[in-house]
Amino acid sequence: MSEHYFSQKPQTISSPKTWQYNANGKKFTFTSDIGVFSKNEVDFGSRFLIEQFTAPDVAGDILDLGCGYGPIGITIADRYKERHIFMIDINERAVELAKRNAAQNAVENITCIPSDKLSAVKNRTFAAVVTNPPIRAGKQVVHEMFIQAERVIEHGGALWVVIQKKQGAPSAKKKLEEIFQQVHTVAKRKGYYLFQAVKV
Repeated sequence: MSEHYFSQKPQTISSPKTWQYNANGKKFTFTSDIGVFSKNEVDFGSRFLIEQFTAPDVAGDILDLGCGYGPIGITIADRYKERHIFMIDINERAVELAKRNAAQNAVENITCIPSDKLSAVKNRTFAAVVTNPPIRAGKQVVHEMFIQAERVIEHGGALWVVIQKKQGAPSAKKKLEEIFQQVHTVAKRKGYYLFQAVKV
């Protein structure tokens, strides 16, 4: 069986790569690795979400669901220093990289936890959940992530999802509309859709 970035314990030999990325007028240094989503750069979908995201008026923590090596959660944490950002991923190598990247960018308002979907944070609540979901894990996994996210979002809070049209944006929006009371298409760019699903 081939290994994917959503494997819990990647067995591929580690070969980390470090690069720099500009966001919020600041230069960040990120390290990724084999066996983790997007080894060589911050992928377009993550960049799109980072650029467009705004924290809700609701007070509370923010969850980066399927955080990978951490670009979304770390840049949001740096921008919203008054919020605490929880970053979770099933991939243990990714979680360790996220911790390392938070430290090397001196971003402290972060907690990184290994978690199968939202199992490790199911007893917490969040003002917002952000995700660039693991499309290759399959539609059933992604849709279950949406369902579990709705359960932990505060009323007035929102789930932000970035997804390519050709990788299931229409069906993702349909599923979000089944779960949430309001679903907005915040922006579209280069075949990517950014959805905001609000719990009211």
